[in-house]
Amino acid sequence: MTIGAATRVFLARLAGIGVFDPNGDKVGKVRDAIVVLRIGTHPPRLTGLVVEVQPRRRIFVPMTKVTAIDASQVIVTGMVNLRRFEKRSNETLLIGELLDRSVRLTETAEDVTLLDVAVEKTITRDWFVTELFVRKGGGGLRRRGSTLVVDWDEVSGLSLPASNQPAEQLIAQLDSMRPADVANVLHDLTPKRRLEVARALDDERLADVIEELADDERVEILQALEAERAADVLEEMDPADAADLLADLPPDQAEDLLDLIEPDDAEDLRRLLTYDDFSAGGMMTTEPIVLAPDATVAEALAHIRNPDLSPALASQVYVARPPTETPTGRYLGTCHFQQLLREPPGTLVSAMVDVNLMPIGPDAPLDVVTRLFAAYNLLALPVVDEGGHLLGAVTIDDVIDHMLPADWRDDDVDGSVGGARGA
Repeated sequence: MTIGAATRVFLARLAGIGVFDPNGDKVGKVRDAIVVLRIGTHPPRLTGLVVEVQPRRRIFVPMTKVTAIDASQVIVTGMVNLRRFEKRSNETLLIGELLDRSVRLTETAEDVTLLDVAVEKTITRDWFVTELFVRKGGGGLRRRGSTLVVDWDEVSGLSLPASNQPAEQLIAQLDSMRPADVANVLHDLTPKRRLEVARALDDERLADVIEELADDERVEILQALEAERAADVLEEMDPADAADLLADLPPDQAEDLLDLIEPDDAEDLRRLLTYDDFSAGGMMTTEPIVLAPDATVAEALAHIRNPDLSPALASQVYVARPPTETPTGRYLGTCHFQQLLREPPGTLVSAMVDVNLMPIGPDAPLDVVTRLFAAYNLLALPVVDEGGHLLGAVTIDDVIDHMLPADWRDDDVDGSVGGARGA
């Protein structure tokens, strides 16, 4: 079943099925799933899959990388971190630790055995346990009991106690909040409490939150994390934000972290570190949507639908000669989202590129970039080098972040603006 259409996924049934990239190449096999147990009535959260790759190495694939699941395969997108999986203290292996556990039906106080769990995806793109597949006790020595599916809230025994879990209660409250609002909460905590909560967040969530924190607070958190964990979080961050954070660290520590990051990601970050922070190169992201000239409108729209993209990055697609990873081959032009909606799906993007939107060089200062955004009502602007290769894109949110004073996060903002909770 495909994630977009599925109402639920039973996790134990995924064991042993193949994991493939979008091109159909096999990445590995599913060996387990990682869930995080939570306080009280808050259901466990699925954070990712344990996948075995060659040669018999087990890695962690976050659910943010999973785009589709059916009875025979899991499809993942983006770069997969091949670092060996190591379970963290707040994580639980579904197959290795949860299955066959005894839980209790709350209505009848009957003990049953857990055989499988079903998860569902919320509008915030998080995955939570919603149902349990359980077996009742048998009536004799060899007689197997009946099986049934029950809702999560009909059992007890899969929640953490409120005591001895100093960060869990707060984590449960933060689950539905936007990263910027979580950052505001962390800002008001003591350094010790802030670090407790940060360590309890998964890598993707922590990366999103760190991007919204003040410079001194995100440096404080990153330096307190174990080196491997810090490298994982940096890989999940927007490259421009990760480069800014690395620039705030002592050079030796920054270099040690770069050595732990996947080589392709580290190369992007090292390139960004060569630019001034308040230049186009220092503000840009190295991961805009880039397509080859023979890509179609349908392919472009499929990329734009990626929910992990900010609205500004999803507003346009950049067309360049291969390679399409930055720095690309020769940059050809831009296709705007509204224009893509007006063309037949089979139209080639090369036939509709806008060559009038002039790119900017990486050394262009903030005041020049700001004037261009204001003059032409832009949401994003391509950045190219002297050879005409696309290096990345500056978005309007990048520009605004650099225009605000360094301590703007310290000002009180009404949480109702833009919605304090939700997607």
